[in-house]
Amino acid sequence: MTSDASTGRLSKSDLIKSSLNLESLGMEFSWTYYKQMNLAFALMVNKLLKKIYTGNPEGYKAALIRHMAFFNITVQFAPFVGGIAMSMEERIAQGELEPEAVNDIKSTLMGPLSGIGDSIFLATLRVVAAGVAISMAQAGNPMAPIVFLLIYNIPAFLTRIYGVQLGYNLGVSFLERAQRSGLMDKIMFAAGIVGAMVIGSMTKDMFWASVIVPVGSGETVQTLQEILDGIMPGIVGLGFMGIYYWLLGKKVSPTLLILLTMVLFWVSSVCISGSLADSGEVEGREACRAKLLVLRY
Repeated sequence: MTSDASTGRLSKSDLIKSSLNLESLGMEFSWTYYKQMNLAFALMVNKLLKKIYTGNPEGYKAALIRHMAFFNITVQFAPFVGGIAMSMEERIAQGELEPEAVNDIKSTLMGPLSGIGDSIFLATLRVVAAGVAISMAQAGNPMAPIVFLLIYNIPAFLTRIYGVQLGYNLGVSFLERAQRSGLMDKIMFAAGIVGAMVIGSMTKDMFWASVIVPVGSGETVQTLQEILDGIMPGIVGLGFMGIYYWLLGKKVSPTLLILLTMVLFWVSSVCISGSLADSGEVEGREACRAKLLVLRY
């Protein structure tokens, strides 16, 4: 990549600055229902277009209007699409490509890249960062919010910085390569597997239940929960999450599930309190525990 302003060629510095400018970082600040991120995208590439169309104000005006078309994507991938678009704009400025092609490419990339980006950044990375930070916060570690921001933002900013350069270098050949290699499908499939693994592994700490039913007597007494944990720690919580997931698949309202869970927890609490008051502290507690499954969140 050269930096010759007279030829309108973009430099590496130009691209990186565009990926980190206010419009890029605030891609959703000017979001509208009409064309969603179009205004932010046009402002993100504004200075790049000025350089490409140096000495050609009509070309710059047409390009700016061109990039006001509908646009929506996972924000971390917006610079990548911007890099591809600017590579195409250089060819448009030289008369080697039809102007309509750039928006066709942007429209084609929005769907697949949003699927990949949402899977990686929203469904996986954000969940992992939140899980780590929540665990640290529960332990009283004041670094928890900082760790959350670092885990989430370091990959996000690297994706912006290297994505815009990669997009610029790939240019219009990107789609052809992706289609031939099946890259999009592979990345989406891998991201889905990683996301499922992360959510499943976090079930033990973030969603759990205890079956406080005594088994045995005397000094050898155990709770049913201790026996189940010996088989697989967190098996009850995992089972309940599976039931909830199945019910959600059957279109049961999440609000209804939350209310039923709250009612069950309330009934458990009332039973424990009533038993302690009526039967004596130890006897009442054991009688109630033998009858109820106590869910704790």
